[in-house]
Amino acid sequence: MNGFEKIEIYGFRRLRSVQVEMRPLAVIIGANGVGKTSFLEMFSLLSESAKGQLQSKISELGGLSDILTRDQAENLRVDRSVSLEKYGNFKYFLKLDIKGQQFYEIEREALQRVPLLFNYINSSGVDVQYFTNDNQVPVRPNWEHNPLETSLSQVPKMYQEAEAVRKQLASCSFYRAWELNLSPTSPVRLPQAMRPATLPGNRGENLVSCLYNLRETDPDRFELITDSLCAAFPSFERLSFPPVAAGTLALTWKDKNFSHPLYMHQLSEGTVRFLWLVTLLQSPNLTAVTLIDEPEVSLHPELLRLLVDVMREASKRTQLIVATHSDRLIRFLQPDEVLVCDADEQGFTTLTWADSLDLEKWLEEYSLDELWAMNVIGGRS
Repeated sequence: MNGFEKIEIYGFRRLRSVQVEMRPLAVIIGANGVGKTSFLEMFSLLSESAKGQLQSKISELGGLSDILTRDQAENLRVDRSVSLEKYGNFKYFLKLDIKGQQFYEIEREALQRVPLLFNYINSSGVDVQYFTNDNQVPVRPNWEHNPLETSLSQVPKMYQEAEAVRKQLASCSFYRAWELNLSPTSPVRLPQAMRPATLPGNRGENLVSCLYNLRETDPDRFELITDSLCAAFPSFERLSFPPVAAGTLALTWKDKNFSHPLYMHQLSEGTVRFLWLVTLLQSPNLTAVTLIDEPEVSLHPELLRLLVDVMREASKRTQLIVATHSDRLIRFLQPDEVLVCDADEQGFTTLTWADSLDLEKWLEEYSLDELWAMNVIGGRS
């Protein structure tokens, strides 16, 4: 599987200096305000920069001056290692400098293949240079180049390797589970259009459409979802999709205890949230990186064990990064799946894989969540 092997972040909020070797599944634990969500947001920022949306993303975050490590950084730097099955290994470097109070400039950007040390992009400010394997002479843009967007996002598609890296960086989705609107009139509760949706949407606006599409086009994947529902809810029988109007479908949930099926607006918040999470994680069209913030919201502790199983399966198809406050969720994880987020003496973020700590003797008597509660592995400050 393609993936991101390492990321180094300097100067982003509490992430003054963080280097992490990435794995297929990373569940980040830690106290409030130590940088868990900031770590996810950095992946999202890089993704938007690869789509040509860096300026709007920085504006959304309040401007570069608002997201720099306060009193400790004058620029934002990120160095990311990317592995592509077809093309090999690459390093991508981006440095943003403040320019005035509300503006920024891309001071340095480079895309390099390793270990060959061949540069595909080598840009300093307005001096933008592209290279190809066939021509090692730098080529400067002969089109209108936007200095506020990355060279990577504007690379011509003829440069195949650089375009492959750009697509990989851009392929990232960020889901904040607590933003899922479950009010009676929210999109996730209402009938939805019959369309080939491949993901359930950030707020469940395509959940019904996605499930129906999976049932029709990928019945094996749909069966995995219903198997998870059967394991989570012993009285569950099946999902159905009765038409409501031309091109519009509802979703019903058949429960053994009731003669009539339940519609979405009749299901509990925890049930709908679990259905949304399982549908998302079982999707065959997950992006290269999937970020989920606080998936445990509204879920019964017993559902968390099943959720971890689904997360592990999903991590074979996407690099899955999850931030959580739930000790119950941690109970079902292995140390090599847990990334401990803590604050050093100055209040800046540290990230440590739990399996790098000396836990063998502790785990003979305690579970991982108990060690977290006892502050043996950190992440409680």
